[in-house]
Amino acid sequence: MKLAAVLACRNQSSRLYAKPLQNLDVKNSVSILDYMVTQLKKYSEINDIVLAISKNEENSIYTKVADSHSIPSVIGDDNDVLARLIKGAESVKADHVLRVTTESPYTYMDNLSEIYKYHCDNNIDYSVTKGLPDGAYFEIISLSALKKSWNQGSGKHRSELCTLYIFENKEKFKLKQHNVPKILQRNDIRLTVDWPEDLIVMRQVYEALKLSPDVTLNFHAVIKYLDENPKINAINNWIDSGIGRVWY
Repeated sequence: MKLAAVLACRNQSSRLYAKPLQNLDVKNSVSILDYMVTQLKKYSEINDIVLAISKNEENSIYTKVADSHSIPSVIGDDNDVLARLIKGAESVKADHVLRVTTESPYTYMDNLSEIYKYHCDNNIDYSVTKGLPDGAYFEIISLSALKKSWNQGSGKHRSELCTLYIFENKEKFKLKQHNVPKILQRNDIRLTVDWPEDLIVMRQVYEALKLSPDVTLNFHAVIKYLDENPKINAINNWIDSGIGRVWY
């Protein structure tokens, strides 16, 4: 079995332009996407990392990002995120996709090995960790489930809500939700970048914890810092996450 992290990339956004390219570390020009790629490279379970780039010309910069990290990229339809994920997986002959959104720099990866083993041993179509802060989770999805979703779903299922078909048709798929320690089950913390306020918090966390692409993220330290600095957490924790990305 082969696992690929396929990262959907584009600049377009109605709230904050080019979210994946926003710098966490302004001084050293470390973007959200740079940090995410370097973190994902630290996990041996992940065989490949692929950028799945929207074909619009303004997104051509992402091919340069891929080249700078010596990882492959694919280009596909701007509105068909699901097709881009499939294309990315097929380009490296992956059986399963690890999906994280490219505006969420601080992913909880401590249980990746455990979840991926269970996923493969039990022929799971979709695995996710339940209860983490918005932006902190990853999903593992079988390529066959992604293809079924594309073939049987409609336009809305091929958008950024590319797992929606799975959760509207649970009887067609084998799903598994994993739990994390209660201390990490925090819906009062927001670790994704959708608005300028989110970026302020992510940068503050990066600076305060002296984070670096070279050092594996200590997710517990992120939670501890925001608990100890409620004024920082309050900058963005009021923002409504809107349509959920995880379908419990």
